[in-house]
Amino acid sequence: MGNGKNFRDIPRLSPLPSGETQQSSVSDPQRILFIRPSALGDVCRSVGVVTALNRRFPNAKIDWLVQKSFVQAIEHHPGVHRVIPFDRTTLGKQIKKGKLKPIREWLRTLRQSEYDLVIDAQGLARSGFFAWCSRAPRRVGYRDAQELSWMFLNERVDAPRTMHTVDRMMRLADALDADATHPDLRLHTDPDDLSQVIVEYPDRYAVIAPTSRWAAKCWPIERYTQLAKKLVEHPHLDRVIIVGGPGERLQCAPLLELAEDHPKIVDRVGSTSISQLMAVISRSKLVIANDSAALHMAVGFDRPLVALLGPTDPSLVGPYRRDADVIRHVRDDDDFDFKKPESVEMMERITLDEVIDACDQRLVTPLISAHEKAAPSGG
Repeated sequence: MGNGKNFRDIPRLSPLPSGETQQSSVSDPQRILFIRPSALGDVCRSVGVVTALNRRFPNAKIDWLVQKSFVQAIEHHPGVHRVIPFDRTTLGKQIKKGKLKPIREWLRTLRQSEYDLVIDAQGLARSGFFAWCSRAPRRVGYRDAQELSWMFLNERVDAPRTMHTVDRMMRLADALDADATHPDLRLHTDPDDLSQVIVEYPDRYAVIAPTSRWAAKCWPIERYTQLAKKLVEHPHLDRVIIVGGPGERLQCAPLLELAEDHPKIVDRVGSTSISQLMAVISRSKLVIANDSAALHMAVGFDRPLVALLGPTDPSLVGPYRRDADVIRHVRDDDDFDFKKPESVEMMERITLDEVIDACDQRLVTPLISAHEKAAPSGG
């Protein structure tokens, strides 16, 4: 009963007429809130929206609401004025215990910031609710946002789910008259972390990111181990660095055992912050990864890469505009459900030899960056 009393303090949302949108007279916003809390890979490939908004509204201050654990991925981006951490774990535990004061105070900070414009690029009930709690006169998001979160918006944008995730998010920028033609996905990391990486690894190295949250997205670790042995012998490389999260060491066991006995194979699994991981990837000569955040970081830093994909569709979630860097073998009867462990069979179709060949091609051929490809030709 007491909880209900606390929630009554939050005004109710006034629903819009079916199929209609309301547009505020705010055409030149000074305070913008961008909402994209998670996941890490999605956060990394969301920067194009912020950059486009920054160019469209150069006088505006753009804040980014992001999951607390991912703050380092965006805090040094020049288009971001302030990062608003969302501590989902702590706040969630407090709510379960009936302690509503912390979440109410956090939501109050959104309202007190007096945003003119809020963009919900997450499209879930929680993110839509945050947008509404800001009381911004313009609240923009997807017309087909999940969990009925479109109810919290007053400007709804058509963005088919058949589009690549980046293009779908850029539709939100396009709806605000920002240039969405060539998304700028460049990432920026802590200069101190970058300087430290230069000191620790001044030579040429490749990065292997062999892990994923889902088993069906992982290429067999034994093949990664064989690949590492080959790469350290490559004339264009001096070492190989293995990266992954703190809870992923067991996934990499054979590869990490190899690293223990090989001076040119470096074990950094679980020993880097997000910022340090970004710094390591930013200077790599090559990144080999499953469908994971490391893959999208490689895109953000314009690094040569080899993407190993199975039961995920690269046209929707693959490395953006890097289709030629994807190795994937699909059959007509495949079940594209990466949550099913048996779907790992799709990853097993990728052979060691073809990955070695792909790595060799990228190491001997200079990379033409995405920014150079997007630049108009002279004359």
